[in-house]
Amino acid sequence: MAVQTEESDCAREQTKAEQDVDQVRQRATRDQQRLDSGAVTSPKDLENLQREIVSLAKRQGDLEDIVLEVMERRESAQERTAELTERVGSVQGKIDDATARRDAAAETLDADEAKAEKEREVIAATIPADLLKLYDKLRQQQGGIGAAKLYQRTCQGCRQELAITDINEIRAAAPDTVVRCENCRRILVRTSESGL
Repeated sequence: MAVQTEESDCAREQTKAEQDVDQVRQRATRDQQRLDSGAVTSPKDLENLQREIVSLAKRQGDLEDIVLEVMERRESAQERTAELTERVGSVQGKIDDATARRDAAAETLDADEAKAEKEREVIAATIPADLLKLYDKLRQQQGGIGAAKLYQRTCQGCRQELAITDINEIRAAAPDTVVRCENCRRILVRTSESGL
């Protein structure tokens, strides 16, 4: 994540700034010790040394301000990292849950499909071969549906209401006669709700 990179950059920047402060502090301490030791006797050298100590104190203050600013940015980046890590964990949890539900549903569908295939095999064994062949052909042509229920004079395969002449022919046909929809050519399954 970009925020992790930002946090890492801030950590490096903070380390460098703290090292700079430490170097300035050490130099100021050395200069102060030279000043306090009395080793520098020339007034001009004393004045220059005092000026340098003041300059180093100002530089140290500026660097310490930079350290504080970098620390604040780093802390902010750490908070954002923690927040985003928590969000990623939450989203990953949801993904894992959805994946588990999907896999369980796929297993159920596979089991249902296997059961339906077995049931189809049992039923198919009782149907005359020529009718089964016609059904399979129609099923292939009609997107998987080779037979449709005739409900209230309407083919449930194509959703078209049959013409009155077609209804009369179906009404007159023997119960074991195979009848087909004139619109979609599917085999029509007649029931008490066919409207005949």
